[in-house]
Amino acid sequence: MDKKSENKQVEVGSTTHEKVKNFVARKGAFDILILFYLIILSPSVLKINGPIFYFASGYGSYHHHLSIIVGESVHYFQFKLNCRRQRNINVVYLFLTQRAFSFPVCYGKFVNPCDIGRENIAMEVTQVLLSAQAVDSTVRKHAEETLNQIQEQNLPGFLLSLSGELASEEKPVESRKLSGLILKNALDAKEQHKKYELVQRWLSLDVALKSQIKACLLLTLSSPVPDARSTASQVIAKVAGIELPHKQWPELIGSLLSNTNQVPPHVKQATLETLGYMCEEVASEVVDQDQVNKILTAVVQGMNANEGNNEVRLAATQALYNALGFAQANFSNDMERNYIMRVVCEATLSPEVKIRQAAFECLVSIGSIYYEKLASYIQDIFNVTSKAVREDVEPVALQAIEFWSSICDEEIDILDEYGSDFNADSEVPCYYFVKQAIPALVPMLLETLLKQEEDQDQDESAWNLAMAGGTCLGLVARTVGDDIVPLVMPFIEENITKPDWRQREAATYAFGSILEGPSPDKLMPIVNVALNFMLTALTNDPSSHVKDTTAWTLGRIFEFLHGSTVEMPIITAANCQQIITVLLQSMQDALNVAEKVCGALYFLAQGYEDVDSSSPLTPYFQAIVQSLLNATHREDAGESRLRTAAYETLNEVVRCSPGETTHLILELVQVIMTELHKSLESQKPSSDEKEKQNELQGLLCGCLQVIIQKLGASDGTKNAFLQYADQIMNLFLRVFASRSATVHEEAVLAIGALAYTTGPDFTKYMPEFYNSLEMGLQNFEEYQVCAVTVGVVGDICRALEDKIFPYCDGIMTQLLKDLSSNQLHRSVKPPIFSCFGDIALAIGENFEKYLMYAMPMLQSAAELSAHTSGADDGMIEYTNLLRNGILEAYSGILQGFKNSPKTELLIPYAPYILQFLDRMYMEKDMDDVVMKTAIGVLGDLADTLGSNAGSLIQQSLSSKEFLNECLSSDDHLIKESAEWAKFSISRAISF
Repeated sequence: MDKKSENKQVEVGSTTHEKVKNFVARKGAFDILILFYLIILSPSVLKINGPIFYFASGYGSYHHHLSIIVGESVHYFQFKLNCRRQRNINVVYLFLTQRAFSFPVCYGKFVNPCDIGRENIAMEVTQVLLSAQAVDSTVRKHAEETLNQIQEQNLPGFLLSLSGELASEEKPVESRKLSGLILKNALDAKEQHKKYELVQRWLSLDVALKSQIKACLLLTLSSPVPDARSTASQVIAKVAGIELPHKQWPELIGSLLSNTNQVPPHVKQATLETLGYMCEEVASEVVDQDQVNKILTAVVQGMNANEGNNEVRLAATQALYNALGFAQANFSNDMERNYIMRVVCEATLSPEVKIRQAAFECLVSIGSIYYEKLASYIQDIFNVTSKAVREDVEPVALQAIEFWSSICDEEIDILDEYGSDFNADSEVPCYYFVKQAIPALVPMLLETLLKQEEDQDQDESAWNLAMAGGTCLGLVARTVGDDIVPLVMPFIEENITKPDWRQREAATYAFGSILEGPSPDKLMPIVNVALNFMLTALTNDPSSHVKDTTAWTLGRIFEFLHGSTVEMPIITAANCQQIITVLLQSMQDALNVAEKVCGALYFLAQGYEDVDSSSPLTPYFQAIVQSLLNATHREDAGESRLRTAAYETLNEVVRCSPGETTHLILELVQVIMTELHKSLESQKPSSDEKEKQNELQGLLCGCLQVIIQKLGASDGTKNAFLQYADQIMNLFLRVFASRSATVHEEAVLAIGALAYTTGPDFTKYMPEFYNSLEMGLQNFEEYQVCAVTVGVVGDICRALEDKIFPYCDGIMTQLLKDLSSNQLHRSVKPPIFSCFGDIALAIGENFEKYLMYAMPMLQSAAELSAHTSGADDGMIEYTNLLRNGILEAYSGILQGFKNSPKTELLIPYAPYILQFLDRMYMEKDMDDVVMKTAIGVLGDLADTLGSNAGSLIQQSLSSKEFLNECLSSDDHLIKESAEWAKFSISRAISF
């Protein structure tokens, strides 16, 4: 056919697709036009009414793969074509009607579905994407600014351009990867408020535009470039996570499942990877059971040993890990569960390391999710895990150990919840898998302790076979208790004196690992014999590894076998001096050893927390404090956690010290103030040094907070301390010049302690401190600082009482803004409501001016928090925090207005408060803290409003039942609050 006579249309029967006609007209004439009858499509595909894109690959070969996108579904075929100019055959576009017969097909230039209709909104981004990865920071920064500018000015075109970039085989791999990453980040964020905004933004986009983007993403799954496929998989999953809950993109799962049958291996691999990511993003209830069954079938078939492609098998195994949460119904079916477990166990024996590792990861997850279904498989699982731990490479062996750690976690939780009182009604029975396995499991774990690495003590992030084995051994000890001791002691006795440091360290590690779980009666005789030996080892052993583990083990002894609850004391008058001397001497040892010694001192001091009179540590208090301060001054202290550990231990030593050390603590105040002053005066030009300086200032503020709390606990020490209050407050205010969130958080907490100690006298600091307080309340990005600041507002209210009133307009305005903000992390909102109560308690009836703003906000939050059906554990926990914050607000407001002539202002709100209490009670999911606060509010309502509340309470749906339930509670605090509420209600009704 002559090019001049070509009408630049692609015709199918009598139908012409105008968009393609216009597109081809713009692009120019075909290089070649070949007509032939398409005989490879099934009638079912032919009957689909919609645009279909055909992409042929395999240039220069008579066999071609044909990628067919029907709407947003992708299908793959292979065909053979005899044509002399095959290298020119590149793309086919076809529009099908419902005519069930073969159609002529036009082959010609490349026509990307992402290009159809996008010229007017899309733009060329390749070079900008490449520049954004340039080594030159100036070029990179300019490119990043350009990308942000394009996104802000033309988001639809930008997203479409990114998807086209990702899909195009003509583009560089680097630009394709980055385009996918940017696209993914345009759909998701870590911060909840930001994530919500991105989800709403995507949902608001034009449906046709989103369809084009999704078509490009699906097309990319067939790319020969692994990075492009993997990136597309992640983006598809993010889109699915947004759209599937909104009943959009219903054809996605079917489309993906169709790719898992008889397609090129790389497409099957990418599709399985996509299904895995999708299961990670989408809640299980969003996908119906029929689709879950099909997903699991495709995934498990991909894992099967008969699958010849290891990349496919790996992708399937990793997909199963994410899909296990969807499989409750399948694991309840014996036949389906047996099949899944068989395939997983077979995969643990694969020749490929990554597949074996992924299979054990699946077993770990199965152990956690489906513990109650494991009885039939536990022997086989022990066999494969034991083989892996003893013979396999470390990444696989680590997962095999993790399986038993997960089983321990499950059984510990069950035993903690039910004790040994199991019956037919128990939700999850304990099968005692670990107890049955310990004769073989414990020796296997002990073997791993001998596989240490030379530098493991210097690397805080180190995780190896020995560390995993020790951790699991500790969990086994917590699970089985006394039964583990006779299994471990022979190993300790055999290795503790061996010349090889590995054996001595392993024996010490084994001993330290079993100190939590067995009874003190079982351990005390052993510990009493071992203590002197360990003190000698900490001083004299030539190996830093052994010293490190010995110090850690001593800390475990002091943590679990020392204190007021232990009948037989480990620390006696005979050995106390030796213990302190050895520990303080070892503070000068290697960094890792000194850090572990700090931990030992921490728990040693904590054991005397409840001692009212003289502590055995009192004679050594000054020496301990000085040794810890010396550790913070070591030149190498900033190279590890030593400085942090030393200050944390110093705080605990001060907190747990008896009253007879007061004069020494007062001296310490001056020392810490001097340290903070020096740090504030020091100039640290480099960012690394500045970061260390900020860390030090935070530690010093934290130390002062503990000292203030300690000295402020009694009138005698408080008066002695107050001479330093002005200087300390001045230092804290100077700290706010730093831009470090950590420093601000610690300084605000310390100021809260100072406010509590100084009481009404804190008023003099408010004019200067208020700006810093307001800055903290406005800090949405570093929400921990905002949360701490909200808490300190409560401290200041309790300290100043009505003297806080001049600052309340600004504080309430900012708190209301915080509650209305979508940017602020949700965890800050419950304490803000509590803060309303603190303010109302402090200023009493003056809270009247804020009622019209605060009460509607409380009512709205109460309605949102009343219903939790279908919520997960995390959401229920947050809801209870929110409820408690609302209740504390109501309680503070009611108590603040008590005995005021303005009490009647609260009467209109009483029905809403009672409705809130009724709804919560009917939900039956209040935790003990909420229950106590709720029954307290019921009493406050009656106490403050009297007869005005009495009649309403009598009409309440559930107040009587709620009160009776609280009166019969085993929790004495709930019962006490209920008795007071009963008295208040009786008095209100009698009026």
